[in-house]
Amino acid sequence: MLTRGPRSTALRLAWLVLSLAWLPAWASPARVTDVRLWSGPEGTRLVIELSAPVEYDVFALDDPDRIVVDLANTILPANESLPPGQGPVKALRSGPQQGQGLRFVLDVTGALKPRSFVVGPDGSAGHRLVVELPGSPVAVAAPMNAARTAPAGKDVLAMVADTSRAVAAPAVPKVTEPTPLPTKVASPAVKGRDLVIAIDAGHGGQDPGAIGRGGTREKDVTLAIARKLAAEINAEDGMKAVLIREGDYFITLGGRTRKARQLGADMFVSIHADSVQNRAVSGASVYVLSLRGASDEAAKWLADSENAADLKGGVSLDESDDVLASVLLDVTQKESISDSVEAADSVLTALRGVGNTHGTPRVRHAGFIVLKSPDIPSMLVETAFISNAADERRLRDASHQARIAAAVRTGVRNYWYDNPPPGSKLAAIVAAQRSGMADAGKAVAGR
Repeated sequence: MLTRGPRSTALRLAWLVLSLAWLPAWASPARVTDVRLWSGPEGTRLVIELSAPVEYDVFALDDPDRIVVDLANTILPANESLPPGQGPVKALRSGPQQGQGLRFVLDVTGALKPRSFVVGPDGSAGHRLVVELPGSPVAVAAPMNAARTAPAGKDVLAMVADTSRAVAAPAVPKVTEPTPLPTKVASPAVKGRDLVIAIDAGHGGQDPGAIGRGGTREKDVTLAIARKLAAEINAEDGMKAVLIREGDYFITLGGRTRKARQLGADMFVSIHADSVQNRAVSGASVYVLSLRGASDEAAKWLADSENAADLKGGVSLDESDDVLASVLLDVTQKESISDSVEAADSVLTALRGVGNTHGTPRVRHAGFIVLKSPDIPSMLVETAFISNAADERRLRDASHQARIAAAVRTGVRNYWYDNPPPGSKLAAIVAAQRSGMADAGKAVAGR
């Protein structure tokens, strides 16, 4: 069974026009420079990096179920390996087609409806064709053009040689063991809902984030600190932590904020440990969203670096950017940013007790995609710079991670104690504390 959609067809035509404009008739075939496959909670993605734009086609076949990706005027170098299957993809194969064509075949566990799009060159990354599969098998819609049939001849599996082979993961320094989250028993004396603090461990899966000279991966550090922060938050009466990323897997930037909203988050805290070319730069900093862009050039560079994480995952930001741009004009967004600044300032103040802070002593503003939630106070905490040797050593130390987590918890707690939402358990706790203090004051005055 073949499946196609109007959007993917339009994208293919657009890319074909670009290829005709950019490539002369005698141009050499495009080369596949990298092939990546990964699976996570949001589905499975195949990313094919190419040296030039090409005409392509993506369709599904059944009996057995498989996804076919055809690339015109494209070759796969002999030294380019294919990743092993994972998730619903049992195996990935490739082989030459007629002329200079190239075919990839994904053996899948059930009927899946593929979605495909292209991403243009960005920094060190070239042209990319992205094929997305849902998280589980779904019913495949009838083909738009019923007259079209599957390729004639033998089954595609017979035409393709299995060149897949496992690629050994590089050894990296151990960061820390996961911290178990404590079970908190609610106090029966105080009623009301717990405030939900969404804790986002930056990067994950195929996106390691920044990597220090000692081999420390940002994604490992952020998850370790996020777990410790969750434990700290859960120890606070009136607050409950939820982890956006609980393991080593990829989540899109938009998917992180969507999950926070689905979990009913009252606050979103994204944990990072970034890198810059100047290895002398060190210290922590805290960012909130800017409506007008970055507050300084360093902040803009850092935001661009983080925003590129979606491109690493093979996801186009064009669609979400249009929606988010309109949301940013809403009054709710502005109020959320105001709350974010106050909360971030409280966290930054607490972090100064752990070590030095980077640059300005104030909260910074930048256009991080992950902060663009219109109704949730959000902040991004750069715990340190992995590019700095001393910072890297501290970030790998479990005790230092714990100090960072405790400082962020202190800042979050102080903000909410000053701004307890009506109807929350924390509001009742604060009201009881203030009532007790007032009674004590009256008793002292009456002596």
